Amino acid sequence: MTEETPQDPARRKLMGGVAGGLAAVGFAGAAHAQQSDQAAEAAPLTRMRDPQTAYPQPPFPKQQQEWPGLASEMDPVPDHGEETYRGSNRLEGRRALITGGDSGIGRAVAIAFAREGADVAINYLPAEEQDAQQVVALIEEAGRRAVAIPGDITDRDFCQDLVQRAVESLGGLDILVNNAGFQQSAPSIEDISDETFDQTMKTNIYAPFRITKAALPHLEPGASIIITASVVAEQPPENLFDYSQTKAANVIYAQVLAKQLASRGIRVNAVAPGPFWTPLQVVGGQPADAIPQFGSSTAMGRPGQPVEIAPLYVLLASAESSYSTGELFEATGG
Repeated sequence: MTEETPQDPARRKLMGGVAGGLAAVGFAGAAHAQQSDQAAEAAPLTRMRDPQTAYPQPPFPKQQQEWPGLASEMDPVPDHGEETYRGSNRLEGRRALITGGDSGIGRAVAIAFAREGADVAINYLPAEEQDAQQVVALIEEAGRRAVAIPGDITDRDFCQDLVQRAVESLGGLDILVNNAGFQQSAPSIEDISDETFDQTMKTNIYAPFRITKAALPHLEPGASIIITASVVAEQPPENLFDYSQTKAANVIYAQVLAKQLASRGIRVNAVAPGPFWTPLQVVGGQPADAIPQFGSSTAMGRPGQPVEIAPLYVLLASAESSYSTGELFEATGG
C-alpha cells in the first residue's frame, strides 16, 4: 500500500474551483437545456423543425362546404396560431382593420396583430359569425380591443360604414389589411356566370378600392396598407380565369398606390400566398376532386397553414419594414 501524499492547499483550492466551475457549467447547461425545452413547448412556431412535416400533409379527406364556409368545419382544422403564435410588442398601440378576419389568413393575421399589441377590428359575412366570435375571444384574451363588424363588402355603402365604425371603435386607424377574397373554380370561361364574375370583381377589386378610399383620411405617416394578392397573379391556373385577373390587379394596386402615398408616409405592399389551407378552397375555390391532394405539387409537398404567413403581415405592418413599399412578398411553399 502506498502512502497518501497530502495535497498542496493551493492545488486543493484550484481543483475545488475547477470542480465547482464544472458543476456550474453542468448546471447552467442543464438549465439552458430545460429553458430550451420549455421555450420550444411554449412557442412551437419558432421551434426549429423540418418544414416539410411541420404541418398536415396530403392526402386530405374529400370535402366541400357551402359558401362562405367555416374553418371550424374543415378536416383538418387549419392552424391560425391559436396555440402557437407568440408576440413581442412589435405593433404596440396600433389599430388595425382586417377584412375576412374570421378565418384563413385574415384570422391568423388578426391573432398575430393582437398578440403583437394591436387593437383589431375584423370584417366578415354574417354567416361566418361562429368563426368570428372565436377570433374576438382570442383578441380579447391577448388583452387587446376586438371589434366585430359583419357585413358584405360588395356593397358600396357598407365599405364606407365599415371604415367609419372601425375608426370610431378603435379611436383611429394605423393598419389596413384588404384580405377578403372570393374564388370559384371553373374549367372554362363559358362556365363562369355573370353573377359569379361580378362577385369576384366586386369582392377582390372594388372592395379594396372603396375601403382604402374611405380609410385614407384617417391614416397618418407611418401607417401601413397590405393587400392579399396571390401566386396566381404570376402563375394563373386554367381553372381560375376571373380570380387570377383580380389578383394581378391587387399587385398593381400595391405598386401604384405605394407611389401615390409615399409622400404622405404611408406604405403599401402586397402579399402573394401560394396554396394555403383555408375555407376559400373547400367552398368551390378548388374542384372537389383536387382537395385531397391540395398543395402536394409544391416543393414542400403540402399546403401552407395560415399561421405560417401571419409573421409576414406583422413585418409589413411594423416599423421594421419602413423602407419596403410597393413590393410583392411571396409565400408559396416553393
